[in-house]
Amino acid sequence: MHLNSAVAAALLASGAQAHGFHGNPHGFVGQDHVPGTGSSSSSASVSYTMPAELPTFTPSSVKGPFVEQFTSGWESRWKASHAKKDTKGSEEEWAYVGEWAVEEPYIYNGMVGSKNLVAKNAAAHHAISAKFPKAIDPKDKTLVVQYEVKLQKGLECGGAYMKLLRDTKALHQEEFSNASPYVIMFGPDKCGHTNKVHFIFNHKNPITGEYEEKHLSAPPQAEIDKISHLYTLIVQPNNTFTIQKDGDTVREGSLLDQFAPGVNPDKEIDDPKDTKPEDWVDDARIPDPEATKPEDWDEDAPFEIVDEEATKPEDWLEDEATTVPDPEAQKPEDWDDEEDGDWVAPVVPNPKCAEVSGCGPWTKPMIKNPDYKGPWTAPYIDNPAYKGVWAPRKIANPDYFEDLTPANFEPMGAIGFELWTMQADVSFDNIYIGHSVDDAKKLADETFFVKFPVEKALEQAEKPKEAPKPKSPSDLKFLDDPVIYIKEKLDLFLTLAAKNPVEAVKFVPEVPTAIGGILVTVVALTMILTSGGSVPAPVKKAASDAKEKAKDAKDKVAEAVSTGAESAKGEASKRATRSSS
Repeated sequence: MHLNSAVAAALLASGAQAHGFHGNPHGFVGQDHVPGTGSSSSSASVSYTMPAELPTFTPSSVKGPFVEQFTSGWESRWKASHAKKDTKGSEEEWAYVGEWAVEEPYIYNGMVGSKNLVAKNAAAHHAISAKFPKAIDPKDKTLVVQYEVKLQKGLECGGAYMKLLRDTKALHQEEFSNASPYVIMFGPDKCGHTNKVHFIFNHKNPITGEYEEKHLSAPPQAEIDKISHLYTLIVQPNNTFTIQKDGDTVREGSLLDQFAPGVNPDKEIDDPKDTKPEDWVDDARIPDPEATKPEDWDEDAPFEIVDEEATKPEDWLEDEATTVPDPEAQKPEDWDDEEDGDWVAPVVPNPKCAEVSGCGPWTKPMIKNPDYKGPWTAPYIDNPAYKGVWAPRKIANPDYFEDLTPANFEPMGAIGFELWTMQADVSFDNIYIGHSVDDAKKLADETFFVKFPVEKALEQAEKPKEAPKPKSPSDLKFLDDPVIYIKEKLDLFLTLAAKNPVEAVKFVPEVPTAIGGILVTVVALTMILTSGGSVPAPVKKAASDAKEKAKDAKDKVAEAVSTGAESAKGEASKRATRSSS
């Protein structure tokens, strides 16, 4: 097409001038996001760059009631349990046979020398605990629980949460199990579609002395990948709590109204001795007892009847079978007629039937019976005897109490990981249990926030690069792909011009500019040809070709403009007709 080639040449020239290289052509993406900054963009959309040298682990100077980085001597603090798991109500017996180790990560190791506590076995029950040097009593104090989780083989089904165990005389590490009383359970748990960061605390009823688990409603989701993630729980003396993931707050609220069952029971309860009266009517609507079936209601009428008006299609082949023996089938060479019987070719759909309405005996089709009504039932009416939904009367709750300070958890004597997981190598590191938000943040700054960008860079280096997404014509740049740039601009202009020429010029000015350049060239060459001077033959030919292309371009644009004008006129006429009708 002459128009395309002419405008394309002009766009090629103008595009090259308008889109020259500016500055450094190598567009490296910098590390403009660090977890914990509260940025709304996820770290998955940020490119991380590997440092020249991996950071090296140095033990932190942070002190607290319990700080664990799994340095030398960790074996004296942590004891694995080999007790039997409490399986009340089940005949199965489970033992904590899962093994534990302290070692550097082998997947995306972001800090040389930093070691993790690792649950080593898949599909096994693991239990290990460490006693605190001194019982941690959070009464009237801020409680901060923080640790790193690294799922080196991912996590399809299993836990990665910790338990803060109640400080009792019966607390023996070698007997630690799922039955060991705990104060707080916090951390990731996933199995199938269930994915949550648990926050559960055991609350003591001051009247009965019984403990009840309080589960956080709508818990946040855990991060399920193979890099380290930081989980932080902060509980203030005013009963407010905050859960952070990688330094960003993902959940916050009050212990008094964000947990189920609630900390405090209802003041009133249903009277267990109250029963519904025998004559109580709780049916809001009933069949109308006065309604009768209409005389013309035929309950026996069938749902479908034969379409008596139907006629057999002219091309219907009644003498043709719907299936025929496969003409291409051959008797197997090892077929023995005496042992296997007479060989019969398999049948296939009759090819003649595919070209007509059908084959075989024709019968009239069934249609819906217009007289069908089905079984008659009386219509429903409001029940005049209806008394409403019955509910037992309320009485004062004899077990009612009001605990206004649930944040005053009971003293805690140890930390434990009691887990079952289908994936091996679930890892933990940099644990802080104490009362200082600043100390926990300092520990994270020295460890997690140093290794996290390195691990992200290692992770991104393994992922295949995504193919560039197609751009809209308005986003195209000439230097990205000159051919696509010219084609898309030209197609967009012609499409818009057919509907609204003014809008076409406004939104795609490159095309009319290019056409104008062609016209200027033609005029210049025409003046040279008509000036009487001696012009070489190639120049005459170029001028003649340019003139033809310009004329063609002008005609096409004029046609698009005319079509757009006619369309606009037609639409205006339609609107005028509608408004007058």
